[in-house]
Amino acid sequence: MRLWSRELWRLAWLATLGVCLGWLAGAPGLGLAAGLAGCLVYHLRQLRALFLWLTLRPSDEPPAARGMWGELFDRLYRYQKGQRLTQSRLRAMLGRIQESSEAMRDSVVMLDRHGDLEWWNSAASEMLGLVTAHDRGQHITNLLRDPRFVSYFNARAYAEPLTLSSPIDERRILQYQITLYGDDERLVMARDITRLHQLEQMRRDFVANVSHELRTPLTVLAGYLETYEDMAEQLPPRLSKGIQRMQEQTLRMQNLVNDLLLLSRLEIDQGGDDHAELEVAPLLMSIAEDARALSRRRHTLQVEIESKKRLLGSEQELRSAISNLAFNAVRYTPEGSTIVLRWRIEASGEGCIEVTDDGEGIDPIHIPRLTERFYRVDKGRSAATGGTGLGLAIAKHVLLRHQAQLTITSSPGKGASFYCRFPAGRLR
Repeated sequence: MRLWSRELWRLAWLATLGVCLGWLAGAPGLGLAAGLAGCLVYHLRQLRALFLWLTLRPSDEPPAARGMWGELFDRLYRYQKGQRLTQSRLRAMLGRIQESSEAMRDSVVMLDRHGDLEWWNSAASEMLGLVTAHDRGQHITNLLRDPRFVSYFNARAYAEPLTLSSPIDERRILQYQITLYGDDERLVMARDITRLHQLEQMRRDFVANVSHELRTPLTVLAGYLETYEDMAEQLPPRLSKGIQRMQEQTLRMQNLVNDLLLLSRLEIDQGGDDHAELEVAPLLMSIAEDARALSRRRHTLQVEIESKKRLLGSEQELRSAISNLAFNAVRYTPEGSTIVLRWRIEASGEGCIEVTDDGEGIDPIHIPRLTERFYRVDKGRSAATGGTGLGLAIAKHVLLRHQAQLTITSSPGKGASFYCRFPAGRLR
């Protein structure tokens, strides 16, 4: 405000001086115009100096000036210095980010809001075959054309990673993970999991082969034990009791081998060939009847059908998954408990097969691991029930093959609920 007052006083002084000089010459109006013109010329010169400084020599010291123009030059100069310092820091930070990304073994690809390639590290060039000179600005799906990746990219549901082979080397297995950030921009990361994939494949082959090889000796052993059981009256009581225990354990081993083989098949086979539209009500009623036979009518089994919609899937696989849930409810709840099998449509449009009981419940600390192979909440009690520890793992894999999810809720003393949620696209 003080500088503005000075400029007004300067303008008034020049006008007054012009009027005085013009009065002496007999033309005060011309003198006033001359004074104002001199003030205009001064400001135009300062504007020209500002223009030349900003356009031709922005990094030089500002032009020398007094008053309001001098203050303006100083303020602009300080602002420029601050901006240059900020830009320098940002460039250094971007440089460090790029250097750290270059040092990563995982591929890092930055996409704009349209899905076009902006930047990637050298690992992406090696794994995905990206070429800087040709691919910058291209849409990601023009280079990664696998239909599964295109569907994954367009679905915008990136909670789970996607596993595919490399587009330039089918022997190389990559795990893709996409993250949304900024103004709808995306960061695509690809990790080489070839070694892990090979180890997992070796484990599956080992389990499948060992389980297959065990079937023959177990069948032979079970056959001879049945023969001895027919001769139980001719055998000593102690030997007869031992044969009975051997039969029980042989049957348990056969069930374990069968479950391992089924789990291996579910992991290896993509499935989908036998999918058809299923009536859910008859399926649940049949499973409930089998569960009643298992419990010897010591539990109350109820079936509640809240929707007439059919479900697209494999009847054999879904029967296996839901039966495991129902049989577990029978095995691990006390006599007199009520078990409910329910089919309903949720508000989200998803179909849900629900298996609930009012038994003792499960401590929430165990729930995240319930679907692991051979995981048991109570090892002693689980062994006594004759379970193999693979039922929930089988159910989980069956549901994954149907694009469904298994959700478990429970708390001690309040029973347990198992929800099998199927996407709306599988409902008919």
